[in-house]
Amino acid sequence: MSAVGFGRHAADERLPRHRHAHGYIAVVLGGGYEEAGDEGRFAVRPGMVVVHGCWTAHLDRFGARGAEVLNLPVVPGLAPGVGTIDDPDTAARLAERDPRAAAAFVAERFRASDDRHTDWPDRLAAALGADPDLAITPWARAVGLDPGSVSRGFARAYGTSPKRFRLEARTRRALAALPGWRGTLADLAADQGFADQAHLARAVAAMTGLPPVRLRAKSVQASGVPRG
Repeated sequence: MSAVGFGRHAADERLPRHRHAHGYIAVVLGGGYEEAGDEGRFAVRPGMVVVHGCWTAHLDRFGARGAEVLNLPVVPGLAPGVGTIDDPDTAARLAERDPRAAAAFVAERFRASDDRHTDWPDRLAAALGADPDLAITPWARAVGLDPGSVSRGFARAYGTSPKRFRLEARTRRALAALPGWRGTLADLAADQGFADQAHLARAVAAMTGLPPVRLRAKSVQASGVPRG
């Protein structure tokens, strides 16, 4: 899906798990699809809104009617997740002239929803998102699942392994902390549960294409605040 604009997807189209560097708002205008990503797995239909954060990833499985989706720039303060609006057609008309005005319209009328799947892969995804240090084998045994089958079942639902999902959740948490971090990158790595600074650097570079030292420098330049 493009970052801004109208997207049309064919019946039974599949988009494998992919990542967006920048957050955006997806407003479903027609049809429907299942999305499985960092915020969970849910079936979206007309009038629903999916808010994506920076560096989040998801896959999409479109239904028999395909889907028409309006993608808008993210609005500061609108948290990632799923919800609804009463008048998506007005948002679409506004977007033809001014996508940012359309995004503000959606943000003002957005009502958060918890209408998502709750099967065991979704419970595991939520647990990993809340605690990226979660050990997968004990979790599986605690809910009565064979640890050997958890990875396969989770990958079918989310398009990635639980270990990769866990690592990406930890990496996004580190990226969120990076702009305001006053210590060393080695300290950040330890604080966020990485084995060492090199482990943090590899994970950040894999997700963003840049090492954390470059991202930190860019955040300092953007804020204009010098660091000691």
